[in-house]
Amino acid sequence: MPPLLPIPKRLPRPLFSHPLPPLHRRTLIAPPTANTGPLLTRRSDRALPPIPSSRALWLKTLPIFFTIITCSALAIFNYEKASSSIVSATLYALRTSEAGRRELGDEIYFRDKFPWIWGEMNMLHGRIDVSFGVKGTKGKGMMRFRSFRRGRMGFFETQEWSLELEDGRVLQLLDEERADPFKDTALQPGKS
Repeated sequence: MPPLLPIPKRLPRPLFSHPLPPLHRRTLIAPPTANTGPLLTRRSDRALPPIPSSRALWLKTLPIFFTIITCSALAIFNYEKASSSIVSATLYALRTSEAGRRELGDEIYFRDKFPWIWGEMNMLHGRIDVSFGVKGTKGKGMMRFRSFRRGRMGFFETQEWSLELEDGRVLQLLDEERADPFKDTALQPGKS
């Protein structure tokens, strides 16, 4: 068995308690400016360059941001109106209307590639008042549809369904003699 070493009575000092010698201390170097020559060496402990103020950039880009957000929101809401069942039903009813086919011709569809639906479409409160451009093989026009619901659980009643042509004539597509083409499109109680 090897001989036992005596235990020292005093423990050595920790390694990091001694200050570093003056040769190992480094000073901060200022970053290069526009008039100084190229920076050939970079030290890891150099001073950081000043951060430019972004307030001017924010003030310039904020109106652009809000404009983009507003245009995007309007386009999304208009797309929702254009793809609603109300617009589809009125466009279908116009295609099957004799007066509409006589004035517009066949292939009745939206006038523009990206249609803009004007007006209010508030199914919750029972108010529908929309108008949009339509075209056919013979002509173009602006179709308007207005309907309302009297009670909370009532049915919608069509007040106006008209077609304004390019020459300024207004055709009333909702005749008193003809039944309301939108009357049976609502889900009746008891039917599935």
